[in-house]
Amino acid sequence: MRRRRVDPAAGARAGALPEAIAALSRSLPSGPSPEIFRRAKFDRPEATSALWQLLFRVLSPLPAGNALASIALEVQARLVKSALCSQGYPRLALAQLPEDGSKGSRELLLALSWLLARGPVLEQMLAQTRVPLGDEMTVCQCEALASLGPPAPHMEAEGPVDVRHMQWLMGKLLFRWRQLVSSQQEQCALLSKIHLYTRGCHSDQNLGHLSVTEAEMLRDPEGGQKLLRTLEHESRRLEAVLAWRRSEPVFWQWMDTVLGTCAPEAPAAASQPTFLPWVPECGDGELELVVRELQTLEEELREAVERRRVAWEAKARGCGRGPEWSAARRASRETVEKELGALQRCWEQDSGPAPAHGPHRLVRREDGAAGDRDLRAAELIRTLRSQEACLEAVLRQLQGQCRQELAGLTGALPGLIWIPPPGR
Repeated sequence: MRRRRVDPAAGARAGALPEAIAALSRSLPSGPSPEIFRRAKFDRPEATSALWQLLFRVLSPLPAGNALASIALEVQARLVKSALCSQGYPRLALAQLPEDGSKGSRELLLALSWLLARGPVLEQMLAQTRVPLGDEMTVCQCEALASLGPPAPHMEAEGPVDVRHMQWLMGKLLFRWRQLVSSQQEQCALLSKIHLYTRGCHSDQNLGHLSVTEAEMLRDPEGGQKLLRTLEHESRRLEAVLAWRRSEPVFWQWMDTVLGTCAPEAPAAASQPTFLPWVPECGDGELELVVRELQTLEEELREAVERRRVAWEAKARGCGRGPEWSAARRASRETVEKELGALQRCWEQDSGPAPAHGPHRLVRREDGAAGDRDLRAAELIRTLRSQEACLEAVLRQLQGQCRQELAGLTGALPGLIWIPPPGR
């Protein structure tokens, strides 16, 4: 884990260390007290549980309103370890920490600082917990590719598959999907009624109508007071983030001292793969022994690669003349053509405006006038329909592959009658 370089003069001008840690604590959701950070520097066990919960809140995709009391500390620790490992956290000492919160507060503090150093964690969390005052819809047109890529490899089931259970799961999925679509349609109908009935009530002429939140504030004043307190809390977090950015160099100077108190990791666990021997401080004789071991390992790997290559070539020659190979080649050609078409359209639209991304407020306008950064509903519907057509084409392709696999299975079992389901 590398130390972050900071300017000592800039850090001296930024402010004192307690102010920087206090600002960071206020910026984080349910942030621990600054005393937790001080105890974590000295690896005190009483700071471990709070840091596990903080890392879980930072790395968890769950909404901020979900309570963490129902999730056990051991489960949070396992999820934190998995998330940090998937993001490439370099220190293996974190994976060796116990999950009961008995020790490891200093290592958790280093993991938190690593997350803060590699990306805008605070800004992302502010965007997740932002209080929307208007009726918003998240729009993303950044997907350039038209298909889902090449077909997934065939995976064998570990045990027998109950077809009736699969049919029940499929029916349940379709039922939940219809419920979701109907609820979305009902929500859109209610939004349209609110926008139509409150037309002309908004002070901003560009909007012209009230949102659901604004209408609820008029209907329930106590709810408006609660919303006001939520906005004040969000404003305090924004102020804390600004104070943290001003005093950030002081924090990184302090983290250098925290990293200096850690015992260095073993080279075999920190920088080399597990199958290579660790080369200690030794003489020429031991080094020559290690070199011979590496050469032997290299020869074994070459032999294994050669055996796999020969087996793959034999399998490819055997499959290159059958109908399955022709179908796979045709499917790959269609996938490549769709990818090229999507890339060509993306290249043609590159000179135009940037694709829409992020939340957009829903505004009902009778005149049909739209600004430079506004999106018309008709244009967005056309885009969604084109994406739907691409997804339906991929679905038909996958269904065709499944039919071919079923036909091959029924042909391999004599006396079996296959009755396909009726078309809908």
